[in-house]
Parts: sequence; C-alpha cells; structure tokens
Amino acid sequence: MTETATTTAMTLRHRDGQVFRFDAGALCLELLLTGGPGPVAAQYEVLDGVEGLHAWVRDCRLDPGLDVAVSPEELAAVRATRDALWRLALARAQGEPLPVADLDVLNAAAASAPLVPRIAPDGSRAWAPGATGTALLATLARDAVDLLTGPYADRIRVCGAENCALLFADTSRPGRRRWCSMDRCGNRQKARAHRARAQAEGS
Repeated sequence: MTETATTTAMTLRHRDGQVFRFDAGALCLELLLTGGPGPVAAQYEVLDGVEGLHAWVRDCRLDPGLDVAVSPEELAAVRATRDALWRLALARAQGEPLPVADLDVLNAAAASAPLVPRIAPDGSRAWAPGATGTALLATLARDAVDLLTGPYADRIRVCGAENCALLFADTSRPGRRRWCSMDRCGNRQKARAHRARAQAEGS
C-alpha cells in the first residue's frame, strides 16, 4: 500500500464529545472518515467543499506538506470514488461479491498519474509541486487496489460494536482486532460484558 508517514492513527472526535485514536490500517480506508453513502455515513460528510478535503489531507497518513489544488469537478470525483470504496470495502468485509460498477469507478480513478514524491535538499521526503485533485485521487485509488487485492484483503472488518460502522484493515500480527479503537468501542464492550456478568451472578 501507499508509503506514508510514521504516525498512522488519526484523532477522531465523536458526536458525543469523546476523542479517540483510530488506525484504519490503510490510507484509502481513512478516506471513508469524510462521509459516504447512506444515512449513517452521510452524517459525517465533510467533502461538501474543497476545504474539507484539504483538512483531511492534513490529518491523514500521507506525508505532510502536500499542497494540492482541487477543482469542483475533482472534488465530485473524490466523493464518487469514496462512495464506491465504501461499498467495495463493506462487501469485502462481509464476504460478498465486489460490485462491478464500483470496481469500474475505482479502476478509472487509479488509471491517472498519482502524486509524485521527491527528496528535498535536506534529505527529507517531500511532494513535487503542482499536485492536483486527480493525482490525489489516483494515489488513493491505487492504495485501494493494493488493499483489496493484497494480503490484508481478508482482514477488512467492520468494528464489532453494534452501534459503530467504522471500517478498518487489521494489520496486526495476530489478526484478531475487533474494534475501531480500544479507547472507545473496545472499552465500552468490556464494560457492557462486565455489567452483564455481574447481573447474571446477582440473579
């Protein structure tokens, strides 16, 4: 998958105010945090303006310093590809066939030239100037192709909490990750299980 910065977890703020760290396991799955199809994901839509995509670029696992120019048409293409990726990743997580129409959208996005990395004079990793929304989308789409055809394709999962729809790729060595974050859904599930055991013992 795409080479990225060392820190891979993003800081999320839930609507209930809780702040927690979430590692999606892949750059392309981080894009799903910007919203998506359906009433649940639509509540978190931020790609209704170019500034929303710029904010996501600053927070995602791509190396910092990316200055990307995005046209309204490119923003619409990012949203359409993101929505297709939602359906593809969910189908993979549920062991269902990948929707052909969504594969076509993803493959078309991956066909364009991606973002170009370069080495700065000080030896650090940087981005070549002139980055476009199309190049950003191609980078995201190629990362999705790598994920959906790679060793973690069978580890794309929906968080095990009944009221959480976050998708992630379990890249841990044991491959037993169940929650979007132990700080949120994992701890809540443990607390519920403890209460249930206590009630069962009390009865």
